[in-house]
Amino acid sequence: MTDTARFELFSYWRTSATYRVRVAFNLKGIQPQEHNVDLDAGEQRGAAFLKINPMGAIPALVDHAPGASTTPLTQSLAILEFIDEIHPAPPLLPADPHGRARVRSIAAMLAADTHPLVTPRVRKVLTTSGGFDDAAWRAWQIHWFTTGLQALEQRLAGDPQTGTFCHGDTPTLADICLASIIVVMRVFKIEVAGIPTVLRIMAACEALDAFAKADPMRQVGAPRA
Repeated sequence: MTDTARFELFSYWRTSATYRVRVAFNLKGIQPQEHNVDLDAGEQRGAAFLKINPMGAIPALVDHAPGASTTPLTQSLAILEFIDEIHPAPPLLPADPHGRARVRSIAAMLAADTHPLVTPRVRKVLTTSGGFDDAAWRAWQIHWFTTGLQALEQRLAGDPQTGTFCHGDTPTLADICLASIIVVMRVFKIEVAGIPTVLRIMAACEALDAFAKADPMRQVGAPRA
């Protein structure tokens, strides 16, 4: 069975969480079959997709390998670790326990503390029942992107474990999550000041084909100039 036939990825062009999974698959040299779930059209709330993920969120991954459970996998960080476990080379986590904990911690700062605050679900609540107009929503986004990335900058700058990438000189889960925030920030045309280490690491990530090919603007469904 080819990897394309084995893995079904339910995705959307611009989402930070889907980007993470694309990068991981690219680093492993795997090409899943993607199914577009149009978030702008509300397809994630349709009955068909809610059977796949009752949370109505993407990505979702189905593994069709013989003997594998066909229960969809959800939550990008769990999917990243699953991919790393079944295809361990190149590794996405360091070999030592302290290094793995550091990488997981950085990844969680971005994927669990920062990203959830700027998702369409949050925007819907704030604009429909929270009294937010477009200007207030944009200010909210800028605040949380800035808070998360400046905190990350403080953590990375000057730490001897920080190398070319967040942890050493090879990309890990931490770099995938860092890049996932920056690429979506660009979609929204938001910039954050005072993060030179973060931007240096982002440049190192984008020099790799695995990250460049996952860029939201290169995906099916992305707006064309």
